[in-house]
Amino acid sequence: MHDQPTVPSPCLPPELAVIVPTYKEVDSVEELARRVATVLTGIAWELIFVDDDSPDGTAERVRELARRDPRIRLLQRVGRRGLSSACIEGMLATSAPYLAVMDGDLQHDETLLPRMLQTIQEEDLDIVVGSRYVEGGDTGTWNARRRSMSRLATHIGQRLIRVDLRDPMSGFFLVRSSVIQGCVRRLSGVGFKILLDILSASERPLRFRELPFSFRERQAGNSKLDNAVLWEYLLMLTQKIIGPLIPLRFIAFSLIGGLGVFVHLAVLWPILHVLGEGAFLVGQTAATLVAMTSNFFLNNILTYRDMRLRGRQLLWGWMSFVLACSLGALANVGIANHLFQQGHSGWFLSALAGVLVGAVWNYAVTAVYTWKRPKAA
Repeated sequence: MHDQPTVPSPCLPPELAVIVPTYKEVDSVEELARRVATVLTGIAWELIFVDDDSPDGTAERVRELARRDPRIRLLQRVGRRGLSSACIEGMLATSAPYLAVMDGDLQHDETLLPRMLQTIQEEDLDIVVGSRYVEGGDTGTWNARRRSMSRLATHIGQRLIRVDLRDPMSGFFLVRSSVIQGCVRRLSGVGFKILLDILSASERPLRFRELPFSFRERQAGNSKLDNAVLWEYLLMLTQKIIGPLIPLRFIAFSLIGGLGVFVHLAVLWPILHVLGEGAFLVGQTAATLVAMTSNFFLNNILTYRDMRLRGRQLLWGWMSFVLACSLGALANVGIANHLFQQGHSGWFLSALAGVLVGAVWNYAVTAVYTWKRPKAA
């Protein structure tokens, strides 16, 4: 255990709150706390870890630190996951006028924090961003694939916010609390890109400056980035375009359902091509089952990523999905077959009508019965 710096007495209200979302960071939180305390000497600060119920004991380690230093705080979230939403909850849990966000894996340069605070105060800015893409900054040891994905996401983000910010995807920044208070109800809280969410949710252009930093190599824990992060990023962009009234899960479910239409038709067409239109009922039934299974696995991986079913739970989840959607499937096949037999529409429109009826039912019942509670990762 590292010795913690002596706590000033009496404790002053915090001028700066450092928000650190964590998941499986038990090996790094103590070192991060030590580094933050060292670089913020002379500044009234608090360090808020927002932990998404890590199974490795991260929350308990933070509690041990907080018992020795009351400037360290813990928000433990049970039953929900997500970096952006964790940052939002942490930022709303403090009275500090300035809020810094950084990762808990020691990859962000904490020595930049005093300069970020000084810059935002002296230049009367709304936000100061730790940037990898201005002169003096770099992405460290990233491989070519990750650099390419970051550049693509950055380009899309710049087009969305229409601001000349070189690194809108940065997860390391310092912002005035008043900015968050002004836009919090318009934040999507989805995915990993909270900075982009803030910039796009603000009703006025934000005054900003970027300061360079070098992205460090991970010293502990596992990367939270996987292929689903790009999916969450695209969902956030979609919601920014269509507005906040439609839930993100419904958007994701609908997009996957749209892909399911192609799966459905891709199965139905060759059956009719080989067996003829007289086999429409058989083809529609088979296509419905295949599309339903495809939608289940994609939704499990993407739409309900934070509640993902694994192992034996995956099998039972698939079974519950099929059972819960059985009425929707019957309606799908029945309506499609009725329309086709009546001759009011061809096989394509008949199949599409059945798919739409089944999709509405599937979303409603699976949200209640299949992914009814978060599962441990």
